[in-house]
Amino acid sequence: MSVIAAKLYRDGKTLANLDLAKPIPHVEKPGDFIWIGLHEPDAGSLQRIQDHFGLHPLAVEDALDPKHLPKMEPYGDHLFLVARTAHLHGDTLSYGNTAIFVGRQFIITVRHGSDRAHSPLRTRLEATPWLLKHGPDYVLHAILDFLVDGYFPVIDALEEKVLAMEDHAIDMFLNRSETARLFKVRRELFKLQRILGPMEDLSSQFLNLNLPQVDADIHPYFRDLLDHIRRLIYRVEGLRETLTSVIETSGLLEQQRQGIITRQLAAWAAILAVPTAIAGIYGMNFEYLPEKEWRYGYHVILGVMFTICGALYIRFKRAGWL
Repeated sequence: MSVIAAKLYRDGKTLANLDLAKPIPHVEKPGDFIWIGLHEPDAGSLQRIQDHFGLHPLAVEDALDPKHLPKMEPYGDHLFLVARTAHLHGDTLSYGNTAIFVGRQFIITVRHGSDRAHSPLRTRLEATPWLLKHGPDYVLHAILDFLVDGYFPVIDALEEKVLAMEDHAIDMFLNRSETARLFKVRRELFKLQRILGPMEDLSSQFLNLNLPQVDADIHPYFRDLLDHIRRLIYRVEGLRETLTSVIETSGLLEQQRQGIITRQLAAWAAILAVPTAIAGIYGMNFEYLPEKEWRYGYHVILGVMFTICGALYIRFKRAGWL
């Protein structure tokens, strides 16, 4: 187990650094609380923490699952949450998990697969003790807000990719690999929507449910968190619609290109049909063919061919077929 930090706070200031290898002290003063940050622990490592804080076995089991969907469940005197994090690698999104146990005098985070450590957040909160002294519920909001803010750079990067695809699709026709990449990004956006939906439900529960672990004066912070998540959902939906329009536009442009080629082929086929028909008639091996013995017949026939073909070419050119 990797213990990122374990501290006891009083009035928003660090009272003591805790060694989890030793017995965990009991919180005595009402305003004191413990904040423990863990990174990818196993079941055995969590056992002592579970026994000390009375964590529910089912919640601990979910905390060890690195692919659990976002949710929130109350277990007696403590609250259990799972939030997801997203990281962009090329055109692929990878996800991490952060499980959170929060009570009136403790908050425990269990992080799986996330590239963003919570250490900068802890440092920022410790620099503002007048906020940190609000207690575990404010720390809970700060952690969730920190996780949600991590989605914005991902959305920004995806937005740049989608806009580049849109410009490219308008300038030139997409080949097979470019079309496959477009559908891949669209699929990743769909997966992201499946994560943000439960995250929105999780955040709204803080405002709609009466949770003893969360004070009423923290509700405006969770309302702001919900607004952030809804902004993310709105942007993801916009990107998906943009990609859909890119696909439709690319298909329309391809149909237009095929239509132009079809008209060009039809025009040239009509022009070449004239000399082919005339040559076919006079190429027949009949002895009594009209004008067969005519001295100037060859030149006249060539002139007729060029005249008709030229007239057809001009006609098709004016019609925009050539």
